[in-house]
Amino acid sequence: MSETSQLALKVWGELACFTRPEMKVERVSYPVMTPSAARGVLEAIFWKPEIQWQIREIWVLSPIRHFSILRNEVNSKAVFSSAVKGSHFYAEEDRAQRHTLALKDVSYVIRADIVIRPGVPYPLKKYQEMFNRRAERGQYFHHPCLGCREFPAHFALPDGSEQPFEVDDDLGLMLFDLDYEKQASGLPSKSGRGTPRFFHARLEHGVLRVPTDLYAEVAHAAQGTR
Repeated sequence: MSETSQLALKVWGELACFTRPEMKVERVSYPVMTPSAARGVLEAIFWKPEIQWQIREIWVLSPIRHFSILRNEVNSKAVFSSAVKGSHFYAEEDRAQRHTLALKDVSYVIRADIVIRPGVPYPLKKYQEMFNRRAERGQYFHHPCLGCREFPAHFALPDGSEQPFEVDDDLGLMLFDLDYEKQASGLPSKSGRGTPRFFHARLEHGVLRVPTDLYAEVAHAAQGTR
């Protein structure tokens, strides 16, 4: 059986957007950080191939406030093969205005388990101490963000004074994570497309709890693709 160890991290920022996948054109944020976004923050700070992050709770520390942004964006992506051939891309001819309903002045505590994959000979305490050192020093592999890369996240180890903001809300279906198809070799599919998995989310006294059986379902599905 895999070992686990629960750790905590405080994250905050001026703006955040945890986009609802059912919105095709305009970006509309969930009112709370999603488990996949929380995992992204933790992996930006500390990631090893022999461990897996499993989110247990997300504490909302500040009132949920929305903020509307209207931005100029481009409709298509620059393609590397076209650039090699000398083709040009004119952003002025491909721009469109898009609306984003984001969150303002957010603050969370992420509580998560480090799960050691089977067959790893190193003790769990090693990874726990490595994460705590990196978080305490402000180290990261790439700058963590709050849903979008242009919304940077600040982070620190909790000091013990954090308390969830008293709010209850039925959030409905929330994105849990993406399941990526695997090849026969066990590597992710080259398509890069994942199947979204949802769960019924609810804020209770400012705490979003992630059902532990969701990770068991993902593990079972991954075994079925091998």
